[in-house]
Amino acid sequence: MEQTYEYAWIIPFIPLPVPMLIGTGLIVFPTATKRFRLMWAFQSVLFLSIVMIFSIYLSIQQINSSFYQYVWSWVINNDFSLDFRYLIDPLTSIMSILITTVGIMVLIYNDNYMAHDQGYLRFFAYMSFFITSMLGLVTSLNLIQIYIFWELVGLCSYLLIEFWFTRPVAANACQKAFGTNRVGDFGLLLGILGFYWITGSFEFRDLFKIFNNLIYNNEVNLLFLTLCVVLLFAGAVAKSAQFPLHVWLPDAMEGPTPILALIHVATMVAAGIFLVARLLSLFSVIPYLMYLISVIGIIQYY
Repeated sequence: MEQTYEYAWIIPFIPLPVPMLIGTGLIVFPTATKRFRLMWAFQSVLFLSIVMIFSIYLSIQQINSSFYQYVWSWVINNDFSLDFRYLIDPLTSIMSILITTVGIMVLIYNDNYMAHDQGYLRFFAYMSFFITSMLGLVTSLNLIQIYIFWELVGLCSYLLIEFWFTRPVAANACQKAFGTNRVGDFGLLLGILGFYWITGSFEFRDLFKIFNNLIYNNEVNLLFLTLCVVLLFAGAVAKSAQFPLHVWLPDAMEGPTPILALIHVATMVAAGIFLVARLLSLFSVIPYLMYLISVIGIIQYY
C-alpha cells in the first residue's frame, strides 16, 4: 500500500502533457494539430480517467490509513533546501475524485458543445491545465505549494472566462474576475508571510504544532495572529466568490456556459472551501473567527 502512495505525486501531472502538446502543436504545426483534434479530446478524457481511477483507489485505501505524506528535495546545499511535498488524506482523496469526475463530464459534453468553435483545441488545453492546477492544489502539503497552484488556478480561470476574447463583454468580465481575485490572493500571500514570520515554517504539521504552542503559552500577539488568519481567509473568500468579493462570478458567465456552470461552481469555487478545511486547525482556535465565517456564509446564502 505504501508503494502505491509513493506514486501518488503523479496525480497532478498525468493530465499535463495534453495542454503542453496541444499548445506546442498549435504554434509549430497548427494545420496538422487541428486535423487530429478528436485525438486530443480523447487523450484528455483518457488521462483524466486514469487520474479518477487512481484517486478512487487511494480513497478506498484511506479506510485503513489516515494520511500519507512524501517529500523529496529539488535543491540542496549548505544554506538552502527546496522541498516538494504532497499529502494524501481523506480530504485530498475526496477533492481529487470531485475534480476528476466533474472534469470528465465537462470534457465529454464539450466535445459536442464546442465542435463548431474555432477555439476547440484551445478550450481543451485550458481545461486540462485547469484540472492539473486544481489537482496540484489539493495534494499540496505546504503553504508555498498551495499558493503556486492557487495562482495557476486563477490564471486558468482568467483564460476560460475570456475564451471568446473578441467580445468586449467577455474581455471586461475576465478583467473584473482577475482584479477581484487579486485582492483575495494578495491577502492570502500576506497571511502566508505572516505565519512564516510567526512560526518559521510553511509546512502544515510544523505550522499547526508551533501555532498551538504559541497560543497555549500566550507567546504571540493575538491581534496580529487574528489579522494573519483573516488574510488567509480572504483568499478563500475571493476564490469561492463569497461576500464581499463575490461580484466577479455573475460576469464570469460570459465564458462558455458548461465551463462556468460546472467547473467554476463545482471545482474552482470549492478551492476556497478546501483551503478553509485544510487550515481549520488555525481558524478554529481564533476567537470569533468561526462566527465571522458563519455570518459570511449566511449573507451569501440569502
